[in-house]
Amino acid sequence: MDVDYKALGKRIKIARINKDITQEVVAEKIDITASHMSNIETGKTKVSLPVLINIANALSVTVDELLCDNVLNSKIIFEGEAKEIFNDCDEYEVRMLVDVLKYMKEAIRKDREIRNKFGM
Repeated sequence: MDVDYKALGKRIKIARINKDITQEVVAEKIDITASHMSNIETGKTKVSLPVLINIANALSVTVDELLCDNVLNSKIIFEGEAKEIFNDCDEYEVRMLVDVLKYMKEAIRKDREIRNKFGM
């Protein structure tokens, strides 16, 4: 499996924005250039493991959280994200989101069934 560097970069950017930190501050903390940090966030650069660990530490997130789009057994990370989505919702929003999730789950399973049936 290839690493999806764009998805990784997007998660890094989201974590950084959630901490209200600039690329320059993170870059300075981990001793890389701001342009290198920008290239990591856009997926233009393959990030090394030591730099990824430094970024995770600087942003107070786990490497698992940053790599969950690339790791097959990441269900717990995505469940945590779903829980966060629901945290600030009112009753109406929760009901609407649950309805959408039910529909999407059904559509995904039907799609998977069709793909399996035709060997896709």
